Amino acid sequence: MIRSKVKLINNYIRVYNKPKVFGIGANKTGTTSLKAAMGNLGYIIGSQKKAENFLYDWGKRDFQRIIKFCYSAQFFQDIPFSLPFTYIVLDQEFPGSKFILTVRNNSEEWYNSLVKYHSLKWGTDNEIPDMKKLKSSSYRSQGWAWDALEIVCNVSEEDPYNKSHLIDFYENHNRTVQEYFRNRPQDLLILNPAEANAMKKLADFLNLDSSGKAFPRVNVTKEL
Repeated sequence: MIRSKVKLINNYIRVYNKPKVFGIGANKTGTTSLKAAMGNLGYIIGSQKKAENFLYDWGKRDFQRIIKFCYSAQFFQDIPFSLPFTYIVLDQEFPGSKFILTVRNNSEEWYNSLVKYHSLKWGTDNEIPDMKKLKSSSYRSQGWAWDALEIVCNVSEEDPYNKSHLIDFYENHNRTVQEYFRNRPQDLLILNPAEANAMKKLADFLNLDSSGKAFPRVNVTKEL
């Protein structure tokens, strides 16, 4: 306990006056690989395990604890940072921050990856999970998996993985992010982690030397 508190205080001192970088791409766009890449570039990474508990704060549009949490590290991704509205609040709260919108090759690819991942993690025999299975899971807390889909994407109980509904969510998120930063290209990087030059694009955006490092591939969804 004491050691963890000392580490938290040391991180706080190290990152207090340093610019923040936020990964704001939707889940299943290579966000875990981006986290690994940022770690390879020397950034202190915020705890995803802790951050995902702020899902319910986000649902109420209460960003106070999320803002406070941002003082613990330099780089943050996935829920709640990948969700609509969060990037707007953090852009105002932390001027000079950088934002990275990770994307897939196309919307169909993103949807297939999401469904496959959820099927592997919460389905039975790799089948797409229904509401009952999602509510019975205990990923972060009881029912968190269902709450994430329902609170974030406003899915229906009868058809939580409706393709057109989820693709609309994904495309609208990408569109509104790009519109928000339309006149500030220096603050937003649109990054496809699957591209051969992804690591160089990331390093150039952050004014760093990638030293020939390849972009890591982490948590890649397996084919069913």
